[in-house]
Amino acid sequence: MDIKVGDILEMKKQHPCGNKQFKVLRIGMDFKIRCVGCSHEVMLPRTKLEKNIKNIIRNSEE
Repeated sequence: MDIKVGDILEMKKQHPCGNKQFKVLRIGMDFKIRCVGCSHEVMLPRTKLEKNIKNIIRNSEE
């Protein structure tokens, strides 16, 4: 998948705060993502993250 730092990911399952959108902070074997709703940061392995992505929202600035 073509995921870049700064992209917003819409996930299949929602965060406990009720939001489904996460901003990508770091890319590698593990992804660091931040919940858009409550700003909680999570590190997930690439395989688990790619399996749970529903939609990728790009920034039009780049």
